[in-house]
Amino acid sequence: MSGTLKVTLVRSMIGRPEKHRKVLRGMGLTKMNRTVELKDTASIRGMVNVVSHLVNVEEKINETE
Repeated sequence: MSGTLKVTLVRSMIGRPEKHRKVLRGMGLTKMNRTVELKDTASIRGMVNVVSHLVNVEEKINETE
């Protein structure tokens, strides 16, 4: 797992469980249609898995290796 993930919040967190809200805040997503770039690690993948129904994810592979 190398590279980064572009994660975009596409559905609102209104009415979602507090656990989902905390995961989204932990990834830096606080408003709709915001995008963050995160390192592609196992912990980030797990966070994305929890809220996969609320976000869009794009993989970016670093070719500078």
